[in-house]
Amino acid sequence: MAEDIKKIMFTVRKGPHGTIYVYEGLEVKLIMAAYDADISVVFIDDGVYALKAGQNTKELGIKGFEATYGVLVDYEISKVFVDKKSLEDRGLTQDDLVVIGEDEETEEEIRPKVVDADEIAAMMAEQHNILCF
Repeated sequence: MAEDIKKIMFTVRKGPHGTIYVYEGLEVKLIMAAYDADISVVFIDDGVYALKAGQNTKELGIKGFEATYGVLVDYEISKVFVDKKSLEDRGLTQDDLVVIGEDEETEEEIRPKVVDADEIAAMMAEQHNILCF
């Protein structure tokens, strides 16, 4: 049965505001999670801004999605990665990122895992599909 489960990776490369890519990508991730797919998400380039905690979108007149990213683990999407160089280039650290869930046993916060380009390439090579947003 495990070999029937499709591995699907989402890449997020665009900033969270100014286009609908990040929002639509988030919706697709949640829908795909309902189909027992092995979902992973990697944030690269300006996509890392989508995970920056404490964004206030009120003046933009749009709904923020920080709260939705905060429950990814509840949707069984725990493979959330951030490109190390993209974070560094934008002056961000892992502590600047949203919490994507809580460990059920330890109640510790779960944040996206920071990885380098080689790790991202290796993960991409294992996927059945890669969807870019």
